[in-house]
Amino acid sequence: MTDSFAVVVVTYNSGGQIDPLLTTLRAALASGDEVVFVDNASNDDTTARLRGLDPAVTLLEQAINRGFAGGCRVGAQATSAPLLFFLNPDTRVEPDALARLRAVAGEHPEWSAWQPAVMLPDGRINSGGGVAHFLGFGWAGQCEEHESALREQPYEVAFASGAALVIRREAWEKVDGFDDAYFLYGEDLDLGLRLWLSGLRVGVEPRARVAHDYEFDKGLRKWYLLERNRWRTLLADYPLGLLAALAPALLATELALLVLAARGRWLSVKLRADLATVAGLPRLLHRRWTVQAGRAIGTRAFAGQLTASLESPYIPGLPRWVRWTQSAYFSLVRAVLRASHGAPC
Repeated sequence: MTDSFAVVVVTYNSGGQIDPLLTTLRAALASGDEVVFVDNASNDDTTARLRGLDPAVTLLEQAINRGFAGGCRVGAQATSAPLLFFLNPDTRVEPDALARLRAVAGEHPEWSAWQPAVMLPDGRINSGGGVAHFLGFGWAGQCEEHESALREQPYEVAFASGAALVIRREAWEKVDGFDDAYFLYGEDLDLGLRLWLSGLRVGVEPRARVAHDYEFDKGLRKWYLLERNRWRTLLADYPLGLLAALAPALLATELALLVLAARGRWLSVKLRADLATVAGLPRLLHRRWTVQAGRAIGTRAFAGQLTASLESPYIPGLPRWVRWTQSAYFSLVRAVLRASHGAPC
C-alpha cells in the first residue's frame, strides 16, 4: 500500500509506557502497517513486556544505547512501508490520528514530512510544529498554549517534532534520515532544515492528535547535548553566506551563554560541548560538504524558515532590549539577502 505506515518506537527503560501506547496504537493501525520497537539496552522490564504483548510487533534489541536518532535509523532500516512514523514511547495516539496522518500523504504531495498536533496530558499544546531560531535554537511551537490556539487547517513549519513525526521513505533516504551523531535532542530540527535545504517541505496536520507525557528535564547531560548539537546544526546546515552574516550575533550569543552557564552552574558542561564541537570539526566539515552538496534552494529561501522571535516558555525573562536587538539584527540580515536576490553562496 502506498499509504501504509512503518511505526518505529525507540525505547530505553520505558516499561511503564508500553501498555498505554500499544493500547491506543492498535486501535489506529490499518492492514499493511508495520510496528517496530527498537530497545536501546534497557535495564528494566521493557523488553520483557514487549516480548509477550503482540506477535505483530517486531522487537529489535540493541546491545548498546544508540540514542533516539540511532534507534530510529535501526527501525527505519528494518521496515519497508512507504511512510515512516517515529513515535515516542510516552505518547498515546488518538483514535483517528493515523487515518488523518495517512490522508496527508495524498492531500499534500508537496510535503515530505509532517506531524500531528502533539498535546500535553492536560489538553494544552505540547507542539504545534517546530520553531527554528536563526541562532540555531529550536523548540516546540505553541508549547503550553490552550488547545484553541491551534489552527484548523494544515500548515507548514520549519521542522516536525520527533515525538510524532511522519516522513516519506524516499525523503528519509534522500537526506539520509536522522544524524545518529546527535544521539538525543535537536535531531528533528536538523532533519527539518535539511529537508527544506533539499527543496522539500514540512507540515502539520492539526486535526490529528497525539498526547505526550512531556517534561523539560534540565539535567546537565541535556544542556551538553543541546549546545553541542546546536553547533552541529549551524555548521552543517546553514549556507555559508548566512553563517557569515550571522557571525557577530553568534559570537555575542556564545559570550552571553558562557555568562548564563556560569550563573546557572553548568559552565563546565557548556565548555565540554564547545570542546566537543572543536574536536569534531574535521568530521563535521565533511558532513557539511555532504549536506550542502544536496542543496536545492538559495540562502534567502533557507533563512525564510528561521525566526527572530523568542516567544517560548523555555526562554523566559529576557530583557526587552535583548529581544529587540536580536530581532533587528536578523531583519537587517534578511534585508541584505533580499537585496542580493538570495543567490546561493
